[in-house]
Amino acid sequence: MTSHGPTPAFHPGSDGTDGALASRAEGTSLRDRFTRYYSLTKPGVLYGNVLTAAAGFWLAARGNFDWFLFIALILGTTLVIASACVLNNVLDRDIDTKMERTKKRVTVTGGIGVRNAVIFSILLFVIGMGILIAWTNPLVVYVGLGGFLVYVVFYGMLSKRLSIHGTLVGSISGAAPVLAGYVGVTGAFDASAILVFLMLFLWQMPEFYSIAIYRRDEYARAGIPVISVVNGIKNTKTQILIYTILFVISTLLLPIFGDVGIVYTVVMGALGLYWIWIGIVGLRATDDDAWAHRMFRFSLVIILALSLMLAIGPITP
Repeated sequence: MTSHGPTPAFHPGSDGTDGALASRAEGTSLRDRFTRYYSLTKPGVLYGNVLTAAAGFWLAARGNFDWFLFIALILGTTLVIASACVLNNVLDRDIDTKMERTKKRVTVTGGIGVRNAVIFSILLFVIGMGILIAWTNPLVVYVGLGGFLVYVVFYGMLSKRLSIHGTLVGSISGAAPVLAGYVGVTGAFDASAILVFLMLFLWQMPEFYSIAIYRRDEYARAGIPVISVVNGIKNTKTQILIYTILFVISTLLLPIFGDVGIVYTVVMGALGLYWIWIGIVGLRATDDDAWAHRMFRFSLVIILALSLMLAIGPITP
């Protein structure tokens, strides 16, 4: 760890006294315990990734839908992603204590002890991978395992803390679900599989870089070398615009392969041009935080629209 990395901090549950506090906290009602364990899975991140996995599946299915395979893939993928999120919460306790939006996570407050969180993560992983191994295909298993390792090890444990390029590494794992969904149907990599992976990879860059602008002070306080902290906001805005343009181009390449038609092209083209326009406006914006919030909010519109259009694109004109 470099000198600018986060400094290990004291965490509830790190000795006998706080371990007892964590145990008492976990001894409350069943509903409260469920809520705490559920929060460990980072539901916002979890369901966003599951949505793209479903979109990849629907795109590859092209109307020939296998519901059993779909349910198995979505359930297994959900559990594996949830496992990674839980483990990431455990690993990020030192960072989370220093950031406003994360300091109330149960792994920080002692609502769930580290040992129980790790056991929960292992159970989710074993069950999820078991489902993928039993009822999907080897490519899905490899993509799921690869995404898990990249997110937990190469992103969470290493690049996020050590390098400005952590976002690039994290975006690989973030693009894995849509790829898993696609190859779950085809059982093979093809040009469209690579393209949907690229779309999700590129989308995450302006999305996270926008967050890095309006949460710049929090990342700086936690010692996380995000681009806005290391290179400044002006450079971050330029990178956001570049990646937004590349994302839009990638979405408009899909019709070339005959997977989608004019409806997809018009919708994604119009939304993409508007997102680029927001990025251009940002270069001259004086209220950086307000603009970054706007850019981030529209990134959510974009990913919802993309997921929908990937799903219905093959069956619409």
